[in-house]
This record gives sequence, C-alpha cells and structure tokens, in this order.
Amino acid sequence: MFDTLTTRLGQVFDRLRGRGALTEGDVNEAMREVRVALLEADVAIGVVKDFIEKVRVKAVGHDVLRSVTPGQQVIKIVHDELAAMLGDTAVGIDLEAPAPVVIMMVGLQGSGKTTTTAKIASRLVKRDRKKVLMVSLDVQRPAAQEQLRVLGEQAGVPTLPVIAGQMPIDIAKRAVTAGKLSGYDVVMFDTAGRLHIDEQLMAEVAAIRDIAKPHETLLVADALTGQDAVNIAKTFKDRVGITGLVLTRMDGDGRGGAALSMRAVTGAPIKLVGVGEKLDALEDFHPQRVAGRILGMGDVVSLVEKAAETIDAAKAEAMAKRMEQGQFTLDDLSDQLKQMQKIGGMKGVLGMLPGVGKMKQAMESANIDEKVFLRQQAMISSMTKKERAKPDIINGSRRKRIAKGAGVDVSELNKLLKMHRQMADMMKDLKKGKKGGLGALFGMGGGMPPGGLPGLPPGFGRK
Repeated sequence: MFDTLTTRLGQVFDRLRGRGALTEGDVNEAMREVRVALLEADVAIGVVKDFIEKVRVKAVGHDVLRSVTPGQQVIKIVHDELAAMLGDTAVGIDLEAPAPVVIMMVGLQGSGKTTTTAKIASRLVKRDRKKVLMVSLDVQRPAAQEQLRVLGEQAGVPTLPVIAGQMPIDIAKRAVTAGKLSGYDVVMFDTAGRLHIDEQLMAEVAAIRDIAKPHETLLVADALTGQDAVNIAKTFKDRVGITGLVLTRMDGDGRGGAALSMRAVTGAPIKLVGVGEKLDALEDFHPQRVAGRILGMGDVVSLVEKAAETIDAAKAEAMAKRMEQGQFTLDDLSDQLKQMQKIGGMKGVLGMLPGVGKMKQAMESANIDEKVFLRQQAMISSMTKKERAKPDIINGSRRKRIAKGAGVDVSELNKLLKMHRQMADMMKDLKKGKKGGLGALFGMGGGMPPGGLPGLPPGFGRK
C-alpha cells in the first residue's frame, strides 16, 4: 500500500534532511517533486493542488526556515496535511442505533462488495459479539446470492433464505422484518452492482435505501481503479448518500492515490481497508498511522495490534520460558515462522517499522521469495517429533528423507538447520548472560543474526 509514493517522497525528503538550512526556493522545488509524486500515485489533480498549496504556505513560514531542523519541520507539515487529507482520526462502523442496525453495501460490480460484506459481518460477530444477518439483493449477477450464502457458512454468519424470483425491494422488506422478529443486532445488505454507473443501478439502490433506511451506507471501491474511483465515489455520494468508504485490494496497489482522493472529494471517512482474500484480511483505517507509513515513519502501533490479535498467549509464554532456559527447538522456529506470516510476512513487518524503508526496497530489488517461509515450515513438518526436538540426530540419510518429503534440495534443508543452530546458540548465550543474546536475535544492538533473518540471504541488511 502506497509503496510507490513512499519511495518517491522518501527521495525528496532525504535531500531536505541533508541540508542544514532551507530557502524558499528549496521548499518550492521540493513541493514540485511532491506534486509529481502524488500525481503519479493517481491522486486527483484538484486534491493535489489543494494539498501542495496548504503545505507550501506553512513550509515557507519564518519559523520553519529559521528552525534548527527545517527539513524535519517540512516533513512534519507534510505528515500532518496527509493525515488531515485522510481524515485525521479513525472512524469505525457506527452501530449506535436501535436494533437491527441496517448497513447497506454499495459499489460497482467487481469491487469486492460481497466478500467485504462477509468480512465485516465476520468481524462484527467475532470481535463485537453481534448477531448479524447477511442479505443478498443482487438478483442480476448469476450465483451472487449463492456466493454470499457460502461465505456466510465459512464465516459462521446466517444469510436470509433465497426465494426464487423475488425482487430486491421485496427481499429488503422481508429482511428488515426478519431482523426485527429474530432479534438480530445488525442486518447487512449486499446490493447489486454494475460494470459501470447507470441510471438503473442508481434508482435501484436509492429505492432500497428508502425502504431499508440504512444507518450506514458503505461504498466499496477497488483501490486499483485509480482516477475513476473518484468519479464513482462522487456519484454515489450525490445520488445515494454514503456514510463511509471501504477500499479493497489495498495490498495490491503500490500507488494508493484512490484513498487520498476519495476521502478528500467525498468528505466521507475511509473506515476499513481490505488487504487480502481471507475473511480476516480487513483492517481499520487510521489516517495518522497511514500518513506515517507513507512517509516511511513506520506504524509500530498497528504491528503490535496485529501481533496481539494473532499470538497464542499460552504458547508464547511457554516458548519464553524455554528460551530463558536456553532451549530453542525447531517447533519453536516453526511457530515463529507461522507468526511472521500471520502479521504480514517479512515485507509486511518491515513496512511497519520506522527507518527500514531502504531495507524493504532492497528486499524487493533482490527478489526475495517469501514462499521460503512455507518451504521452511514444510521441511520442519517432514521431520519426526524427535528430530524437531533434537536436530543434532539428523544425519545424512535423515536429511535426504526430510528434503524429499518437503520437495526441496538437501542444501536448502542444510541452510535451515544452520540458521536454527545459530538461533539456538544465541538462546544459550542469553541464559549465560553473554553480550548479544536475544538482542542479536532480533537485530537490536548486535545487528542481524549471523545467518540473517529467516528467508533472507546471509548478510542481507548488514552495513
């Protein structure tokens, strides 16, 4: 998300940081480059003009140009204006209304509306303990109603039974009644879409709105749509009225300009972003944090939150106790690899850490294959319980068997065993109180582990 913009702005701000003093000409030159970077990221031209003017006025002020660190001051101004453009504060889905709260999902066909409906419903059930009913109003697209039913089964969320031939207005009336009679907290409507905006689509959505009286109307838009997304958002806002935005496929767009533009043009907050196909691949949108990510400042808070959501506390505590005793098995390594994948893989983690943007870029230029995590887990899974606990017993014949079972070369297994041995040695050093220890394992103080981080070439990231 925003990778292209982050790279371009990083180059601009590196030059600003390197100067002891700034002139108005320096700021104007930097703003020209920022303008180009935003346009290349698919931000709408009107939004870019307003943004640049606001930043320029503040950045050429006396207090900035005469400050001790003018470059840092300009970066802070850009950060604050980016956050303001994105909405300043996070806004969640509003459920403060008499039950059942009606949420209507709108958008074009192919934007991910049905999947997003199931994702939000799953989150409301699991995180907020709400009783949710999902309803498909899409009678145009073949199997649309069946798709929502299948997703509902996967998410553990009931869907309104389908009556063949029933039209959207009648389905909406039946759903509202069912929601009241069955004591549902939330009723979610997945409306029909089209490949493009037309009068029939707008009239149908408006009619459903008048019947269902939704408390939230969320526009689902594909982040890859680019400039078109702005026109789509503006039309839905004017014709139907939207209370929030949900952007999908944010993990697949290196530009992200749609997010910046749509919030500025519609005034509606971006409430959620889809970052994958799985039902739990949905994130709250935090403007301040996203602005920090765009400027390479990282997002440690989100990283900690992700880790807290996915970590098995009991398992982590048991592992910590073993580590204190200098023990680190291949099962422990496998658990760490799985945890890394759950919180976004190596690239995802690096993207949330401040000051490691260049390392992330180096990873991409080196074509680091994150599937190596899966291969490493496959190798560990191919071992017996005894082998995972005592890797020293893995001799030549065992190595051939394990490598064959995992579908890899013996040389790749050797690298995994070497990496584990180095990490286990660090645990022993930690127990003995030697310098390095756990700090070296996580790249603090002592730098990277001797064998590098899992999945990276030896010496990667070292100075």
